[in-house]
Amino acid sequence: MTSQPTLTKPGSSTSGPGDPGGTGLQAGLKNRHLSMIAIGGVIGAGLFVGSKSAIATAGPGILLSYALVGTLVVLVMRMLGEMSAAHPTSGSFSAHADRALGPWAGFSIGWLYWFFWVVVLAVEATAGAEILEGWIPAVPQWVWALLVMVVLTATNLASVGSYGEFEFWFAGIKVVAISAFILIGGLAVFGLLPGVDSEQAGLSNLTEHGGFLPNGPGAILTGILLVVFSFMGSEIATLAAGEAEDPRRAVTKATNSIIWRIGVFYLGSIFVVVCLLPWNSESIAENGSYVAALDTLGIPHAGQIMNFIVLTSVLSCLNSGLYTASRMAFSLGERGDAPKAFARTTERGVPRTAILVSVVFGFVAVFFNYEFPDSVFLFLVNSSGAVALFVWLVICVSQLRMRKIIQREAPEKLIVRMWLYPYLTWASMGLIVFVIGYMLTDTEHNGRTTMLLSLLVAAVVLVVAVVKQRLDARKAAAERDEVPAA
Repeated sequence: MTSQPTLTKPGSSTSGPGDPGGTGLQAGLKNRHLSMIAIGGVIGAGLFVGSKSAIATAGPGILLSYALVGTLVVLVMRMLGEMSAAHPTSGSFSAHADRALGPWAGFSIGWLYWFFWVVVLAVEATAGAEILEGWIPAVPQWVWALLVMVVLTATNLASVGSYGEFEFWFAGIKVVAISAFILIGGLAVFGLLPGVDSEQAGLSNLTEHGGFLPNGPGAILTGILLVVFSFMGSEIATLAAGEAEDPRRAVTKATNSIIWRIGVFYLGSIFVVVCLLPWNSESIAENGSYVAALDTLGIPHAGQIMNFIVLTSVLSCLNSGLYTASRMAFSLGERGDAPKAFARTTERGVPRTAILVSVVFGFVAVFFNYEFPDSVFLFLVNSSGAVALFVWLVICVSQLRMRKIIQREAPEKLIVRMWLYPYLTWASMGLIVFVIGYMLTDTEHNGRTTMLLSLLVAAVVLVVAVVKQRLDARKAAAERDEVPAA
């Protein structure tokens, strides 16, 4: 039987933000960086690109799908905020799982999360390359993919401040663009913007054309499967907080603002889209939801404007993905769950090895995307697709245990508290398990394949984690036996 976990793991590195001599991560992120990282983290390229199929599946009822998933993310982020405000660390939920549930949990979820993001690097690099090739066809697509990967790798290698500055401007462009879209589109919906087809735009689009749920209530659940993964990235602020000037303040602020961020950027923008034109409009299917909405506003070159916004989102996701993967690898190395080289940093506090290893796997995934798109790369994408749900489930379970630990050992660190603990935590776990189960029945939208492959990879990682934990325990016992009695 394992002993009750404590707040600090024996033998872990004491290096942290601000440590002198280039040991450990350093506090290179300003408060404005963390604020924009937190805001931009919930606005991914998936919102702009993936909403087309989601709207086609559920009609205006997709708002309920986004609302349900958004509520779940708010609750999960509240739990993560409680743990991260008490103990800011670059390992975030992986480090919390390590303390609360055992090394096997931190190892498993940490490596799964790292795997998810190195695959995302390939997906986003390819998406960005497609847009850039459309603008400059003379340059091959693979060259663009290589170029954006190299540039953002150099940015991450320079310093954490460089990452923060790039992300500040990338996220800023996204925030300004989607805010302007909501404002202008909202005026058009309520008939306050001249030049818009008043017969097409309006609240009536929510109930006409087959009703609010034209494909039935079951479409809400299918919509959840299509939108749930576009919310991945909300947790990046808690990983970055380990390198912030004021980690606890940064985590608290990011956690408290998650409600309005999801409400405005997700629900607000989708509401505008489904009100500006009918959900079954051919232009949505042909051009995408946001481009079609911009066209109804009479904005010239709507497609190119949206391509620029999507490219910005792609670069932002690439930038943050490389940062996130490397910090998770750093944390795993620091806890002995990855090669110790991963935990080494430069004089500027940059985990160079962790960054380079992560980007190398990203390059390999890009290669598979071009050479074996329908076999190897498809397997990589599907087998990492459900990691978001696994991460959220582990956060829930960890918070149930960590709350008791914090209350017992350092109650003053409970700056952020989960609402209605433990009832909302259990409710969140139930919803996540339900979504996982529902995915196993979904054959129409590839949900079953994604979940089965993700469970397969998770099972392999879990077996490795359990074997490693037992070997470590035997090694520790042998070392104790070798120590002569006093």
